[in-house]
Amino acid sequence: MPEPTAPPASPPKPAPALRADGLTRSFGAVRAVDGVSFVLPEGGSLGIVGESGSGKTTTARIVVGLDRADAGEVLVGGVPRPAAVRGRARRLARAREVQMVFQDPYLSLDPRTSVDAVLRETLRLHFPRRDPAPRVRELLDRVGLGTRAADARPGQLSGGQRQRVAIARALAVEPAVLVLDEAVAALDVSVQAQILNLLADIREETAIGYLFITHDLGVVRCVTDDVIVMRHGRVVESGATADVLDGPSHPYTRLLMDSVPRPGWDPERIAAARRAL
Repeated sequence: MPEPTAPPASPPKPAPALRADGLTRSFGAVRAVDGVSFVLPEGGSLGIVGESGSGKTTTARIVVGLDRADAGEVLVGGVPRPAAVRGRARRLARAREVQMVFQDPYLSLDPRTSVDAVLRETLRLHFPRRDPAPRVRELLDRVGLGTRAADARPGQLSGGQRQRVAIARALAVEPAVLVLDEAVAALDVSVQAQILNLLADIREETAIGYLFITHDLGVVRCVTDDVIVMRHGRVVESGATADVLDGPSHPYTRLLMDSVPRPGWDPERIAAARRAL
């Protein structure tokens, strides 16, 4: 009787786009981030939620490289991301891995520089041997601006248009992960929806991963697959977004859900519940 053949080996699972293991960061006696860990799959979308002072923005800054963790590590594509690197080429390569979009794009865009120049400068810095013109047109089309906005300066654009420019600049370097720190918080509700739809389309077309930093649970529900809830620098709850928001298990998560204004909402009751935690 012939020997049974072994089943074919399963292909190895791809490394997550982003992984954080035990991130810790203190400022004096205050531990802003305390042992934070999470995984963002390739092409996934993860939300980090919590009130001001919860540690979510410090976590984002560590991931991007704008701040340095006291302990723990960040891995991109399974490769540890060093806290500091030497040499221009290595710094640029590190910057291309993870890009960040901030809440107020006007503060991160040079008011004297046209949209075309902003994108060309980024492309020349990271890809000096490429002709930037075709890529600029592609980026403007991708974020829904078109070449009509190329000659405009930030002050001539609406808030939503400026945020589209910021997204285009971040996408220009072809990052594996895009960190969005309250990226729609300063926009009108209708413009928020447009930007969130744009981001959903980009994620569907590419393998980019999103890390959303926000206090807005509506945004989290709309655009993330998974979520972690932070309080006082620690992760108090995590899981699939629908599971966490529809059936929160931690009192703090329930408090965040109860804090969303709606008919019959009682701010004094919410304040009392927050003090009791």
